[in-house]
Amino acid sequence: MTVLYKLETFEGPLDLLLHLIDKAEIDIQDIPVSEITEQYMDYLQSMQELELDITSEFLVMAATLLSIKSKMLLPKPPVIEFEDFEYYDETDLDPRAELVERLIEYRKIKSIAVQLMDMESERSLIFTKEPEDLGSFVPTQLENPLKGLHTADLIAAFRKALSKAARRSSYQRITRDEISVKDRIREVSEALRSKGAGGRLRFSALLHDEMARHEIVATFLAILELMKMKAIYCYQEKLFDDIVMEWRGGDDFSGLQNAEISY
Repeated sequence: MTVLYKLETFEGPLDLLLHLIDKAEIDIQDIPVSEITEQYMDYLQSMQELELDITSEFLVMAATLLSIKSKMLLPKPPVIEFEDFEYYDETDLDPRAELVERLIEYRKIKSIAVQLMDMESERSLIFTKEPEDLGSFVPTQLENPLKGLHTADLIAAFRKALSKAARRSSYQRITRDEISVKDRIREVSEALRSKGAGGRLRFSALLHDEMARHEIVATFLAILELMKMKAIYCYQEKLFDDIVMEWRGGDDFSGLQNAEISY
């Protein structure tokens, strides 16, 4: 039957000693060196049986424990009494004192390390990002347009507006010159007949920059009427090019006289 040993991993001999003390529920100020030394040596022997590497620190601690154990077995030196006080060697009072002090300091450091690990674990759950300028999200306060003005200034501005309104009270009626489609047909046909039979004229030549919108519409309707009466022929040399008008009505086109156009 195979027996398996599971040994805990310790960071050093002080960690192992502190584990043995806590496991045995021993007061750290009053360590039974003989018992702890036996447990410590048993642990080292188990490591050797499992062919685990034993560092020099564990061996030094083993030697320290054996030394303390041997000192505990020796009788205490006699106290030299004087008339006013008693003298004794402080180094031989308790050979465990130095080890106890080291264990107490190590326990403090280990406790702090555990707290730091807990803080690190909590901090790992928090995600951060690089700081950025949040000035664009701050609401901007618009400057008061009436800042520095008083009631007297507003009254003066109101009176000035009233005076301007009084001057604008006079007005006159403006009338525009009306042009009929029939008159525009006559003008377009005359422009084409002046070029002779087969005369050509571009649509853009009938327009100018100062022409009103209703005049442009009347010109376009006049061309449509001339096409309907077969007086002109319209075409484009290429797509989206200017419209070319060609006269087909002859020198004397009587159809214009009989045309009845109501626009």
